Amino acid sequence: MSAPAESTFAWEPLTPRGVAAFARARLSRLLLVQFVFASLAAAAGVWFLSNGCFPTVRAAIRNLPVAGEIRAGRLDWPGHPPQLLAEGRFLAFMVDPNHSGQIHSPADVQIEFGRESVRIISLLGYTEQDYPRDWIISFNRTDLEPLWGAWEPELLAIAVLATVAGLMLAWAVLAAIYFLPVRLISFFVNRDLDFRGSWKLAGAALMPGALLLTAAIVLYGFAVLDLVQFCFIFAAHFALGWIYLFLSQLFLPRTVAAEKRNPFLTDS
Repeated sequence: MSAPAESTFAWEPLTPRGVAAFARARLSRLLLVQFVFASLAAAAGVWFLSNGCFPTVRAAIRNLPVAGEIRAGRLDWPGHPPQLLAEGRFLAFMVDPNHSGQIHSPADVQIEFGRESVRIISLLGYTEQDYPRDWIISFNRTDLEPLWGAWEPELLAIAVLATVAGLMLAWAVLAAIYFLPVRLISFFVNRDLDFRGSWKLAGAALMPGALLLTAAIVLYGFAVLDLVQFCFIFAAHFALGWIYLFLSQLFLPRTVAAEKRNPFLTDS
């Protein structure tokens, strides 16, 4: 006879059996594993920012004029034609006062500063945002270069904390959404699973998708994946969680039916 599922040691949520083990594990163990996976995702994200995006930001700042600002909702860019400030594989910055479209970049995301608004252009089209009229924003290398140098490490640290906290919160919310369907499925497949165990199983089932997305970020950063392939994997990582929600329940113990008694027999 195989060992009962209650004695299974929960340590890896990468297989359906491993995910099932978390249904009867302590909550602290699930949170610890989720923290590890969130930290891996944060490390991948920070690596991508540090190597794929921030160098382009630094280059764009160095190519700004010595003087310039955004005041009363308008960019001060007198007498200058459209200019490409910096370009990388993932990110490009340009100034086009009239949004004339004279500059095109193969970068996945293009940030175009116009006279009264900024456009963010990507595969899905573009969005446009007017400059705030009550702010005075420096738009020159004299002010922005030292400011960026001081804030870059802090921004990376904020990105780590925000990613870890955001993922932990998102996984808790998704588990709260998924645990009722999980409990319903366990009822129909005759598996021994209560509501608390359903929530923990749902939380563990999200980890394989999180690891897939983390790997996709790294592969995207190394140019192994393009933006379309990355978006496809981003969508697929949700579906992977749903698959694990179902498959993991097949490794839970079956519900033990109460022994039927003959109603015509009486206790002696």
